[in-house]
Amino acid sequence: MKHYLSLLLLLLILSSCKSKTSYVTKKRTTHSVDVNTSAKPTQQAKSIAKYAQKFDGTRYKYGGTTKRGMDCSGLIYKAYGDNNVKLPRTTRDLSKFGNWIDLNEVNVGDLVFFATKKNSRKVNHVGIVTNIRPGNVEFIHASSSRGVMVSSLAERYWYFAFVQARRVL
Repeated sequence: MKHYLSLLLLLLILSSCKSKTSYVTKKRTTHSVDVNTSAKPTQQAKSIAKYAQKFDGTRYKYGGTTKRGMDCSGLIYKAYGDNNVKLPRTTRDLSKFGNWIDLNEVNVGDLVFFATKKNSRKVNHVGIVTNIRPGNVEFIHASSSRGVMVSSLAERYWYFAFVQARRVL
């Protein structure tokens, strides 16, 4: 009986061990975005996008607007504010500000809005377009899980979460 108990204990210990190796998957770029790349961004739009990129890697903090922590609308508020453009502070208010534009007309400095909650098309996330290439739109945003980062609309997640684009300049 002791033999079976010790064997059972050994099996439990071995089965509860977890591998310390973490695996990183590549971003899936499965969708192409038809974008007009001939329009040149304004100098102010470039300046706003460049300023926002200074926060790349900043941790996420709900309501934050500093290098110590930032949320998605705080990033927009801060980047535009540094360029003397006053914008609303919340994502919901930002989604009604400026002019709606078609996705194929977006340019550097435009805002892109997303609905990231399951089974909802209600806007709850925003980013600033930083780069336009044929078939791809890159934007900077503050992810609640990874902080401020650059993502692409060609990624499956963002492609399906996209709701609208707005131009405020």
